Amino acid sequence: MNHLNLARLDWDKGGGLLPAIVQHAVDGRVLMLGYMNEAALRRTLSDGRVTFFSRSRNQLWTKG
Repeated sequence: MNHLNLARLDWDKGGGLLPAIVQHAVDGRVLMLGYMNEAALRRTLSDGRVTFFSRSRNQLWTKG
């Protein structure tokens, strides 16, 4: 995903958050649902580790 695709996401619809589903790489089972703001998605893409936005703590957190 590049910067052009990021701009096409509807950040306003969920108050700046998008649902992010983590699935098992082999069998596709859903492992968790989290939320990402734009900063979390950008960090995920740059670091290669899933980063979410914690709504309760109002900050980014990295899974694992």
